[in-house]
Parts: sequence; C-alpha cells; structure tokens
Amino acid sequence: MWRWLHPYAKPEATFRLNQKILPWFVWPGLACLVVGVIWGLAFAPPDYQQGESYRIIFIHVPAAIWSMGFYVGMAIAALIAVVWQIRTAEWAIMAIAPVGAVLTFISLFTGAIWGQPMWGTWWIWDARLTSQLILLFLYLGVMALYVAFEDQRTGAKAAGILAMVGVINIPIIHYSVYWWNTLHQGSTITRVVTRLEAPAIANEMLWPLLMCLAGFLGISAALVILRLNNEILRREIRRPWALELLQRGK
Repeated sequence: MWRWLHPYAKPEATFRLNQKILPWFVWPGLACLVVGVIWGLAFAPPDYQQGESYRIIFIHVPAAIWSMGFYVGMAIAALIAVVWQIRTAEWAIMAIAPVGAVLTFISLFTGAIWGQPMWGTWWIWDARLTSQLILLFLYLGVMALYVAFEDQRTGAKAAGILAMVGVINIPIIHYSVYWWNTLHQGSTITRVVTRLEAPAIANEMLWPLLMCLAGFLGISAALVILRLNNEILRREIRRPWALELLQRGK
C-alpha cells in the first residue's frame, strides 16, 4: 500500500496527476448531467402514483448517494493521513468536505420539496432524514475542526479522526429504511449492490437517473480535484516547481 501511495506523498506528483485526470471527470460529467436532467425532466414518463412530482428524483437521489460516497472517500483520505502521515491526504479531507456538505444539503432540500406534496410535511424526524441531517453536521464538524487549531496538522488530524468515526453513519443512513418503520421509501437503485435485488424503478426512468448519477459524480469529483490542486498550490507556492508552473500560466 505504501509503495503505491509513496509517489503521491509528493504534492507535485499529486498536482500533476490531478491535472491529467481532471478532463476525464469534467466533460463526461457535464455531458451526462445535461443529458440525464433533460431526459428525466422532459422525456421520462410520469409515475403512476406520484405523477410529475417524482421528477425531483433526478436531482435528489444522485445528491443523496454521492453525499454518502464522498464521505466514505473523505474517511479513506483521513485514514491514509493518520496512518501514513501524507500531507496531500490531509489536504484532500478539506477538499472533499465542502463538496460533500453541498451534496448533503441538496439532498435534504430536494427531499423536503418532494416530501411536502407526498407526505404533507416538509420535515419529519424520520430515521433516514435524521441520519442524513447528521451527515451534514459531520461534514460541517470536519470543516470546523480543520480550521479550529492554530497548528494546521493538529487540525487536520482532529478533522480526520471525526471523519473516520462518522463513517459509521453511512450504513445507518442506507439501512435505516429497512431497520426501522420509517416514512421514507426504500432504496431505489442501490439495493442492486446492497441487497442483490432489482431496481425499484422502470427502465424508462432508470436510465436517465443513471445518467444523472454519472453526471453528479463527474462534476463533484472535478470540484474536489480543483479544490485539492488549489490547496496544493497555496501550500507549495514558494517551491520551484510551483513558481515555474505559475510563471508558465498552467
């Protein structure tokens, strides 16, 4: 593991790798998001129970899934930072956290908009909603801890520990609809992986939803990469490689 990670312990190597992979996330992500949203909002058939109001699923579900996915990514970066003391992994924690927090907020906000006509309320202390709200607080807590200490490495270590501890909330979010008698409906597509069951959605709706999932992943990952590279440049601004890069304007 260390042998694989060792080259990327150097900020310059991580920066150059990020520069290479960034276009592979930006353009496919943008294309998938545009196609998926237009397909889902304009051409997918209405739901037989929820009518047209179900279409918010094309924003709500991708945001909810990747809010959890990026938290797991942040926890892995925290583990690498704590175990192998790699500075770029510490910076990755702070690169991921705001993006994950925004995704979590979008999922809560769109869930409230969807819930009002379906359940008759904007919010209820349902197991799924409450655990998702805790996820938002975890992201905010990681960001707050990261900047709370005068010594930046101490702050990164504290934020990393919270990120690793908080990952226990991820399976609780997912399985809350199965463990408790909850108002929130069951999983739509992730049960393919976690329960080996077919998606609970027609193919005409599934494909645009998958496109939106890919689009959200690509754009969110691109934002994380850009944030990480900005942080690397900020920290390495006096290094010869960074100065040369800035002088060349690349």
